[in-house]
Amino acid sequence: MRIAVDVMGGDHGCGVVIAGVKRALEDNKNLDTIYLVGNKDLIHAALPPRGFRDHRVRVIHASEVVEMDDKPVVALRKKKDSSIGRAADLVSRGEAHALISLGNTGGLFAAATFKVGRIPGVDRGCIAAVIPRQGNEFVLLDAGANVECKPLHLAQFAVMGNVYSREILKRKTPRVGILSIGTEDSKGNELTLETFKLCQKLNLNFIGNIEGHDLFKDHVDVVICDGFVGNIVLKTSESLAVAMFSMLKRELMQNTKRQIGAFLAKDAFRAIRKRMDPEVYGGAPLLGFNSTVLKAHGSARERAVASAIRVTAEAIKNEINQMIASEIAAANKLLETGAAAGPANS
Repeated sequence: MRIAVDVMGGDHGCGVVIAGVKRALEDNKNLDTIYLVGNKDLIHAALPPRGFRDHRVRVIHASEVVEMDDKPVVALRKKKDSSIGRAADLVSRGEAHALISLGNTGGLFAAATFKVGRIPGVDRGCIAAVIPRQGNEFVLLDAGANVECKPLHLAQFAVMGNVYSREILKRKTPRVGILSIGTEDSKGNELTLETFKLCQKLNLNFIGNIEGHDLFKDHVDVVICDGFVGNIVLKTSESLAVAMFSMLKRELMQNTKRQIGAFLAKDAFRAIRKRMDPEVYGGAPLLGFNSTVLKAHGSARERAVASAIRVTAEAIKNEINQMIASEIAAANKLLETGAAAGPANS
């Protein structure tokens, strides 16, 4: 199992990423090789202070970085020696099984599209965000890669999300729903209405339309939408969680009586914070590509990087991409059959 890690894109420098890689290697003896891709001088300078001497590490030099304000496709084309590009090259040549980056999301998505390549039959890759709720999690896709989508794209997102929920989140029969403005079949816009018809033809546990208030109930496991809506949902959920903890902390500190109550309930608060901690999930997988690709958060620290490697290794072990390829091929066949039969039955 060989994983290429772009160490240059994070907010806290390559040292934090390297510390996370060290932790992951200590936890997982099945990792054969971790490629640290980035400026070799900075990487070699960061290794000794962390006592990093693992023989499974290989340093791959890349002199450039796709910055957060770069236009992804343009930067990938002009910065031939970027760390994201070099890491993707390792995957495309078969030297690595997966790619992880904390850097520019658009740059990573472009590298996955043009260098790693899409799974045959997949029209669009997507970003899948795992979002915690009471009891378990749901997966939201697309979470921001595709602002404009066609119904076929969303139907394929449903298939890919179903595989990820089943194999990684361990939902035996994931419930798949379309995010819309009402649960009735007739509610929604042209995109969601046509997607509804396609999903009905697929071998999914399709529960139809869901609304925003269904997301944090134990009602749906796979939520599909276009990237415009999905990114708004993701960012709103993240900011709301931060705001709620901030408001709760402020209110609990208002007087001695509340402070005593907060002290008595501290274990419950810790459990909730742990449940909501994004570092546990490592990042967001990019689905629909020939190899495993994962976008870790730019602000990720050591534990989050280790989690990203753990989740990526699990995806490789469970052969997620092979399953997606098989189920996308079957889904496309069903949709083609339905399209061919439609006019004859009308």
